[in-house]
Amino acid sequence: MSENTATEATPEAGDAAAASQVDSVTTDATATPEAGDAPTAGVSKAMIADIEEAMKDVVDPELGINVVDLGLVYGVHVDDENVATLDMTLTSAACPLTDVIEDQTRQALTTGPGGGLVNDIRINWVWLPPWGPDKITDEGRDQLRSLGFNV
Repeated sequence: MSENTATEATPEAGDAAAASQVDSVTTDATATPEAGDAPTAGVSKAMIADIEEAMKDVVDPELGINVVDLGLVYGVHVDDENVATLDMTLTSAACPLTDVIEDQTRQALTTGPGGGLVNDIRINWVWLPPWGPDKITDEGRDQLRSLGFNV
């Protein structure tokens, strides 16, 4: 089973297309500005690992399992203004609950003591690669089994 975590991409200087890409193989908990990036004064970037942990509070309304353990979070990027862009998918492209998941994500990441982990969020809904049961973490499988699912 492949691990479904995210890391910030490390684009070459001037490569705008690469700047929006994420690598979904390993987790990099550091938020390091790229060469030529001037950090915004007074803004502290959230760490990817903290965002992923907070996203465990976002629960798929139909299955009752968090979106991280379901494997719905494909990638996370935090810009210099501390705005998180999440590449996410759904178990079905026809899912009518995107607004609920977006609201939960905003609540999990932008509120709390000190104003939250990030200043704002953006969700980039992606469909490739398509979601499948292979994306579910071991913990997610245990949770689904306890609800009576055969995974």
